Amino acid sequence: MKADPVDAPRILILASGAGTNVQALIDASKERDFPGKIVAVGCNRPNAFALERAAQANIEHFTVDHTRFGSREEFDGMLMAEIRRRNPDLILLAGFMRILTTDFVRALRGTLLNVHPSLLPKYTGLNTHQRALDAGDAEHGTSIHFVTEELDGGPVIAQAQVNVSKDDTAETLAEKVQAKEHLLYPIVMRWFCEGRIQLGTDYVMFDGQPLNQPLVLPDEPETSGA
Repeated sequence: MKADPVDAPRILILASGAGTNVQALIDASKERDFPGKIVAVGCNRPNAFALERAAQANIEHFTVDHTRFGSREEFDGMLMAEIRRRNPDLILLAGFMRILTTDFVRALRGTLLNVHPSLLPKYTGLNTHQRALDAGDAEHGTSIHFVTEELDGGPVIAQAQVNVSKDDTAETLAEKVQAKEHLLYPIVMRWFCEGRIQLGTDYVMFDGQPLNQPLVLPDEPETSGA
């Protein structure tokens, strides 16, 4: 049964760039039975194409330009004000390239999710695809996790894996991983809106039980040509 629009969880997305994950989340939210509503998209860069994606979908959008603030604390204060104005139940970081302050993260504990392009706890931070190649990894992937004070260190909800080919570059690997992100992030967004996932003390609760390890997006079945 579709949630009453008045009672549906309110979702706010934060992004910094092209917003391909933003588009995947918007598309998923438009499905007839989706149990939540994206109420706004915010960016820290006024020319981010994610803002255009929101506009095309008739979703409210706003900018808090980080270059106009003298400190991270000042930026986070204004960003928090914009978030509070929309009163979201869930905040999704989708390529949001700002390190948030401890006070900001604590204030939004349990409602803030992030997508990270590695199989956490491997490769926190930047340049994850090249680091996976340099390490000779056979598998790489993406993780959706709750945001806590530790950078990319919050409890992981779900992951999706890709195989690393011998001829992969950082660019081709990024494309593989991003395709998985576009599948996985909307699924996790739905789970949250359905009340299936919550943040425990330092672990994820899924359907009322602690997760011992992240959920894994199954590989798509092989299809043979006609």
